Amino acid sequence: MIRRGREQVAAPAPVEGHHSLPRLLAGMDPGGAPMSLAEHERIHGPLPQPSPLELIEAVEMSGLRGRGGADFPTARKLRAVAAGRRPSAVVVNGSETEPASAKDRLLLSRLPHLVLDGAMLAAMAVGAREVVVKLGDGAVGSFDALEGAVAVRAADPVGIRLVTGPEGYVAGEESAVVHHLNGGAPLPTFVPPRPFERGYRGRPTLIQNPETLAQIALVARFGASWYRELGTRADPGSALVTISGAVSEPGVYELAFGTPMTDLLDAAGGSTEPLQALLVGGYFGTWVGSRRALGLRLAREDLRSVGCSLGSGVIIALGESSCGLHESAYVIDYLARQSAGQCGPCVFGLRAIADAVLAMADGVGGARERDRVLRWTSEVRGRGACHHPDGAVRFVESAMDVFGDEIEAHARVRCTAPPAGLPLDGGAPARPRRAGLRPGGRGAGRLRGAARR
Repeated sequence: MIRRGREQVAAPAPVEGHHSLPRLLAGMDPGGAPMSLAEHERIHGPLPQPSPLELIEAVEMSGLRGRGGADFPTARKLRAVAAGRRPSAVVVNGSETEPASAKDRLLLSRLPHLVLDGAMLAAMAVGAREVVVKLGDGAVGSFDALEGAVAVRAADPVGIRLVTGPEGYVAGEESAVVHHLNGGAPLPTFVPPRPFERGYRGRPTLIQNPETLAQIALVARFGASWYRELGTRADPGSALVTISGAVSEPGVYELAFGTPMTDLLDAAGGSTEPLQALLVGGYFGTWVGSRRALGLRLAREDLRSVGCSLGSGVIIALGESSCGLHESAYVIDYLARQSAGQCGPCVFGLRAIADAVLAMADGVGGARERDRVLRWTSEVRGRGACHHPDGAVRFVESAMDVFGDEIEAHARVRCTAPPAGLPLDGGAPARPRRAGLRPGGRGAGRLRGAARR
C-alpha cells in the first residue's frame, strides 16, 4: 500500500504547458482520486499517433532511460523488440517490490491513463498485440484504478489485461515476471534468452516499469527537445524520487535531474535532525556518508563518483540519532529472507552474511568478523540466476564502509539507538536487537503523493 499513516497531498499547480515541474504529476487530484480520462486529456491532450519509427527516434533523442533500476536506454529496448520477426507483447511491470519505493504505485493508482498511454504507444511502436499490466496481489488501489481506466478506453488499438501475482523482492525481476505470466512460479530464470528475444508466451516482449512508460507518453506528445528543457545534457528530464527517513515530509517527489541533494531534501521538508548518511537507490543501493552525499547532484556522473546510482528512485535519510549498523542488519536480514531459494550462493551466502552483520550489530564480533563478511560478499557476487545477491552484497559492502568504525564500539557498549523506521515488508528480523527495541519507532513517517514545484 502507498499510505503509511495519514497521506498528505499538495494541491497541484497550473500546468503552464508542462514547461516546468510538475510534468508526470501535473493535475493530480489532492483528494486522492484517480484522474479521469477527460481530465487526463484536458491536461495532456489526446493520445498521439506517431509512426513506430517516429516514436522510437523521439525517445532516442530525448535520452530517456529506464526508471526501474537498470538505467537502460529505453529506445534501445524498443528497437530490440520491434526487430523481432514474431508478434510481440508489452508488459507493464507494476510489481514495485522495493519496500522503500512508492512512485509506481502512485502513478498506477492516481494517474493510470498516463501509464496506459505510454503502454499503447510502446505497443504500437513494437507491433505488440497485447498489453499486460502485472501488479502485486496487495496493490488493490492500483488494480481498482486501472480496472476503471481500462473500462473507458474503448478506442485503444491493443487490448489490455490486468494480472496480479505474489509479492516478494525478487518477484519483480523481469524474468520472474515473465515466468509468472507464462504459468510458472514468480521466480527469476537464467538468461538468455532475454524477454526481448522470447518472453511472454514465447513472444519478443518489452518490459517497462510504469514511470518509464509515463515518460514515453509525454515525449510522444511534446517531443524530445521539450523533454530536454529540464535536467542536464547527460541526464535530461525529470524523475520521481521516493524520499523517506529523517525528513519532515516523506513522500514521492518529481525532481529535475541535476538537482542538488540538499535541494532534494528541502523538497521533502528538510531533515529533522543532523544526518549521518543517505541510502541512495533503495535496498539494492549504497550508503553514502552525509558529507559526501550532501555535495552530490541528482545525476549519474555525481552518483557514480561515490559508487552508487539512483536505482529504483529511493533516497533514505539516516539521522544521527539512529544506528546505521543496526538498520543495515535489518535490511540485509530482510534481503536474505527474500532469496528465491534457487541458488546456493544466494541462499546460504546471504544468510551467513546477514547473521554476521546482525551479530556485529548486537556487539558480537569485531574487525575480524567484518573482514570475513567482506570476503563472503566477494564470493557471492555474480553467482545466481538473478542480480539479487549482487544488489545485497553491494548494500552490505557500503554499510561496512560507512558504518564499519562502529563495530568495535558496539562490542564494548550496548547500543540503545532508537529504530529509524526503515520500511521493510514482512516485519523485523528474526533476531531481536541487543537493546531490545521495537521496530517502527520514530521516523517511520508518511508517504506523500506530492510534487514539489
